[in-house]
Formats: sequence, structure tokens, C-alpha cells
Amino acid sequence: MNELDEMTAVPLDSGNDARVIAKQLPVTVGVGSKIFDVIWWFLPPLLGGIIWTIMKVKAKNYFQQLQQKIQHDASQIDNYLEQRVQILKNCARLLDKAIDLDKETFTKIAAYRSRTTADGDGARIDYASSVDALARSVNIAFENYPELRAHREIADAMQQNNYLQREITAAREVYNDTVNTWNREIFAWPTKQIVAAKAGYTTRIPFIADKETREAARGTFF
Repeated sequence: MNELDEMTAVPLDSGNDARVIAKQLPVTVGVGSKIFDVIWWFLPPLLGGIIWTIMKVKAKNYFQQLQQKIQHDASQIDNYLEQRVQILKNCARLLDKAIDLDKETFTKIAAYRSRTTADGDGARIDYASSVDALARSVNIAFENYPELRAHREIADAMQQNNYLQREITAAREVYNDTVNTWNREIFAWPTKQIVAAKAGYTTRIPFIADKETREAARGTFF
């Protein structure tokens, strides 16, 4: 029997927009797991307790290494974001020579250039969304003046911006894969879940597309 039976269940005609829930779930264990954790030491001749301790140490080391992998993947995104802000700064400077670009754009770019990407899943997602919004404002200014596309420097800068956006997208996929591994492994009972609960681990929030990008994807292109 399938819990979700597409043959008999009532479908949603309006569809369902899948979104990431920005919530970190703590790892917890029940009384049974706590008893399981202790009972190993009562197995003669204490060999079970030693083996169990080694298993938990290995699990802890695994999580520490996985956290370093998450940090590495996140730093890749940060590096590309920093490069992209610099490219956007160049784009804005070139566009301003040709048209009267909104001065607020320069103010935002300066703020992003002087900003150090904050730690934490939510902070990094917010920063990436802000850079995406800034890129859209620069791109709109570029598209409103088709004659600027013949300007070699501007065209090259915009091309570099598009390239970095693709690199950021690829880096996000790698990051999300590692986060998915983390979120799955911390609930792997018994060893990993017990270790994760004692360490106070929580799930991580994957990278998500911002609101404007999701809305644009629903638009009519043809």
C-alpha cells in the first residue's frame, strides 16, 4: 500500500509551490536511546562499552569533518559573491559614464563591498539575495539602453556577471548537497543520532532562491 497514491488521491488543481522552510530542527533522543547508550557498559566483560565508545568517537569525528566541508562549500559561495559585487561595481561605473544611473545603486554596492559576509545559514542567504537584487537593478539599466551592448567594456562586464552567477548557482548546489548529507546523517540512529543529540546539533538550512527569482520563474517567456 502506498501512502501517497496518485491513482485514488484527490489532486490539487491549483498546484503546490514547494518552498524551503527556514527552520533548524534540533536532534533529540528518547529514553530508549539513553538506556541504549548506557547499557553497553553492563555487557561483560566491558568490551561492549569500549566498542560503543569507539563508535561514538568515530561519529563525532565524522561530524566535525562534515562541518569543515560545509564551511569550505560556504566559503566558495562567499568568494564568488565577493567577486560578483566587484564586477557589479565595475558595471555600475561603466553604465554611469553612459547614462544617469540611479545613485542608490552605488550606495548599495559600496555597502556590500565593505561588508564581511556574516556567519550562519540565514545571514549568508540574505546576503546572496541582496546581491541578486542589486544585479537585477544593474541588468535592468543595461537592458533599457540596447545601444550600450555595443560598448565592449560594458558588454564584457555584464558577461562576467552572468558567468559568476552561474558559478554561484553551481556552488550552491554543492553546498546544498553537503547540507543534505548533514541533515540526513544527524538523524541516523543509533550512533550518529545519539552523538548529535549530545552535541546539540541541529539541521542546516539549504540555499534557496529569493522571492523575486521564484516569481520571475513563473512568468511567461514565449
